[in-house]
Amino acid sequence: MVLKDNIPYHVAIIMDGNGRWAVEKGLPRKEGHRHGVETVRSVVRNSSELGIKALTLFAFSTENWRRPVGEINYLMGLPEIYFKSELPELMRNNVKVNLLGSKEKLPRKVQKTIDEGREATKNNTGMILNFALNYGARTEIIRAVNRLIVDAKEGKISGAVNEAAFEKYLYTASLPDPDLLIRTSGELRISNFLLWQLAYSELWFTDVYWPDFSKRHLLNAVYDYQQRKRRFGKV
Repeated sequence: MVLKDNIPYHVAIIMDGNGRWAVEKGLPRKEGHRHGVETVRSVVRNSSELGIKALTLFAFSTENWRRPVGEINYLMGLPEIYFKSELPELMRNNVKVNLLGSKEKLPRKVQKTIDEGREATKNNTGMILNFALNYGARTEIIRAVNRLIVDAKEGKISGAVNEAAFEKYLYTASLPDPDLLIRTSGELRISNFLLWQLAYSELWFTDVYWPDFSKRHLLNAVYDYQQRKRRFGKV
């Protein structure tokens, strides 16, 4: 039974295993991605109902450009499919959409879709839904350093830079770090995802492929989080 008074504020999820789910069923890999979108729908809804304030989904990494062109093209079409069907529900549930990652390399159609989703939901005050798209944590950190250097040269900052000052240059500047990271498919790594922000996050792994990840699995992850003692280096 999930406790009502200890819900993680920010949950991050590495949505892994779409392709393997499809292959094991004798289906094209794109079918796994299509079913994965259905899981996104349910997880967003369930997270909002549970009281999670921020949900960050790792949708496409900077390394994913190495995949076959056909698969990349299919993946690039999924944001439009998602927003066309889900935007009305996102509005009803007061969900605010945000992007973590660089838009520049994304196809213009994807950029337009994301921009429209962000614009439509910008005044919503409920759960923040972050899509990490064309995102890589090392790239994010280097970007932050370069922006910080520019501001220092322009006299906008002076003296030593502490953690709080550095975090203002990250994509997640307005958010607390994730309390809980979930990764599906049985892989036990964080794959260049939120390297700075996950420093003290609780990690929860499952062998379940993303298309099969259900409300039950989300509740199990949150319940397990609630049983842990978060000391942050203290006794």
